[in-house]
Amino acid sequence: MNKLRNYKIAVIILSLLITLQGVVIFIILRPKRTAIAPKPLEQIKAKIAIVIDDWGYNLNNLHILDQIKYPMTMSVLPNLTYSKTISEELRRRGFEVILHLPTEPFEKYKLEENTILTTMDETTIKNILAFDLDNVPHVKGVSNHMGSKLTSDIRALGFVFKELKKRDLYFLDSFSSSSSVASKLADEEHIPFARRDVFLDNKADYYYIKRQLLELKNKAKAYGKAIGIGHNHKLTLEVLRDFIPATEKEGYRFVFVSDLVK
Repeated sequence: MNKLRNYKIAVIILSLLITLQGVVIFIILRPKRTAIAPKPLEQIKAKIAIVIDDWGYNLNNLHILDQIKYPMTMSVLPNLTYSKTISEELRRRGFEVILHLPTEPFEKYKLEENTILTTMDETTIKNILAFDLDNVPHVKGVSNHMGSKLTSDIRALGFVFKELKKRDLYFLDSFSSSSSVASKLADEEHIPFARRDVFLDNKADYYYIKRQLLELKNKAKAYGKAIGIGHNHKLTLEVLRDFIPATEKEGYRFVFVSDLVK
């Protein structure tokens, strides 16, 4: 009886050894797999940032934005009925929000409430900017609304930049005047800075906007990046809705302005 039991035990042990040997042989002799290199990303031709100005007057056009699943930077005017609400809505949709700061132009336009003037002292400018920033939550930067005169005035603009530096915000120069000193001053004060390359919709015309976008794309291809500014108009957003996906397929990438500041 003991001999039979010992025999069975020996058979079981031998079977286990044979199985284990087979596993070891399979591991040693199996074909080695080479790592598959990830496919290289499509070469990016250039980066493009689209800025849409003048949000805050109403809640129109949000339904069109819901059809645009690409980065865009939204510039919100302060102290308007919907300034805070639209800022929240834009951020919730994943867009970058900046303050569209009312600033003095050379032209005699009707000015927004609390427009920063070149004649103001530092304290007044500081207080207006602080109030406006509180009125537009979630901002990453500031752009000038109008402001051809302010961006040409190194003293007043310097007061603005001083506050932006404290708050770690970038400045986007809408470049409404060729006499702007914003770029030079930003370099001196070490302010993150960017400048508009193309205005997209000075005319409410489909073909005009399309031509401006093509110009923006050409500038981006030539310089590696470009920034276009349009406005919260239904037509502008509809053209962008169709233009952006097609342009991305060509190898361009749409980014926030914060990705292009220097």
